Amino acid sequence: MNVRLLRLTGAVTAVYGLAVARRPGLLARPSGISAPDGSVPADVAACLRPLAFRDAACGLAMVLAPDASALRTATLVRIASDLGDATLLATALPKRRHRTMAVAVSIGWAALSAAGLLARPPAHAGRAAYGPERQGPPRRRPRGTGPRRAAGKLSR
Repeated sequence: MNVRLLRLTGAVTAVYGLAVARRPGLLARPSGISAPDGSVPADVAACLRPLAFRDAACGLAMVLAPDASALRTATLVRIASDLGDATLLATALPKRRHRTMAVAVSIGWAALSAAGLLARPPAHAGRAAYGPERQGPPRRRPRGTGPRRAAGKLSR
C-alpha cells in the first residue's frame, strides 16, 4: 500500500467535494447538466451536493485514517463510489461526450485509488513515513537481550 498516494488522493477528493458542494457548477457544466446559460438549476444542485459531500467524507476518511486497516476501508469505499458513479453516469447524462468523459474520470480515480492500495511503498521511505502500516505497541527487546549495566555503566 502506498500510504502517501492514498492520502494525497484523499486530500484532493475532499477538496474537490467541498468545492462542488459550494459551487455545483464545477461538476454540472462538464457533465452537461447545467442550463444553456451555464447556470445550475436548483434541482440539479440539490442532486449534486450529496455526491459532493460523499466525496468530501470519503476523502477526509482517507486522509485521517489512523491505521492501515482504516485507510484500506476508506479507499475501498472511495473505489466503490467511483465505480457506482461510472455505472450511473454512463446512462444518465444527456450527451455521449459527457457520458464518455464522466465514465473516464470516474474509472480513472478508481484506478488511481486501486493502484495506491496495490502498490508497495517506495524503497527509500522509512518506517516513520508509513505509520499506519505498523500496528500495535512499540516492539520491545526480549528479556536478557539488551545492553547490560555493570556498576551503573554500560558494559560491552
